[in-house]
Amino acid sequence: MESIIAAWPNNKKLVVMVTIMFEVWSDGKAPPYSPMTTSLKPGTPDLLGISWSQYGGKTGIWRFLRILDDTKINATICLNAKGAELFPDAVKQAHQRGHEIAGHSYTQDLVLPYLSAAEEKEVIERCKRIIADAVGVAPVGWFSPVAAPTVNTAQFLAEAGFIWHGDYNDTDLPYAIDTGKGRLVALAHSDFTDNRTLRSSPRDFFNVYKDTFDYLYQHEAPSLLNLTMHCHFGGRPMMSAMLDQLLRYMKSFPDVWFARHDEVARWVLSQNR
Repeated sequence: MESIIAAWPNNKKLVVMVTIMFEVWSDGKAPPYSPMTTSLKPGTPDLLGISWSQYGGKTGIWRFLRILDDTKINATICLNAKGAELFPDAVKQAHQRGHEIAGHSYTQDLVLPYLSAAEEKEVIERCKRIIADAVGVAPVGWFSPVAAPTVNTAQFLAEAGFIWHGDYNDTDLPYAIDTGKGRLVALAHSDFTDNRTLRSSPRDFFNVYKDTFDYLYQHEAPSLLNLTMHCHFGGRPMMSAMLDQLLRYMKSFPDVWFARHDEVARWVLSQNR
């Protein structure tokens, strides 16, 4: 571990990274969670769960893009690469509107610790290729499904030309790491994403992020806030309404840098040469 960042550009107090999780599952698979209170017996096709997961690519991502357009904020979209095959127009539009497209495995149920080292390396390279083919630019960032890397992930990412890796929760601020195959910036994931409110009030999401923002802005500088939403859940009106309110509130403060993950990573690397 190297020195943690000491300041943001122009001495901004706080960086806000808006993270959009654009997730899809393998054919016939559904997320292991949903707002439904009754689960089906194991092995039973969950058609409603599959439909619920598909909302993200069909509807949720488009609502997010509208909100981000309205608030003039560029986000990082962590994409299961199969999403570029299923929803190519949405992925291209996201890129064209200035958002970063980062790798997030091929599908959300393709979890890295369940793979051999050779399989993991192939998945990273395949995702990089699919995203590059979809938007014309190779991804430079990676966040693993369920935030679960392996002992090889950072090295494989550095070898493939990535500059940031989002599977870290050991400190609040980003830092540069030497993988032996190149340098990466470690970025912390959010402790409270939108799906924490599956069976509670969306207002809980608003309150957590507003209170955290207010505390960091007043008491800690430099600081970082990773505001994370999922297309298939947070892209629904009840949650997107909270995102819209949060972003408009945060934009009313002068010393905030709204940055994509790759912008933060490049700043960190430039300060740690």
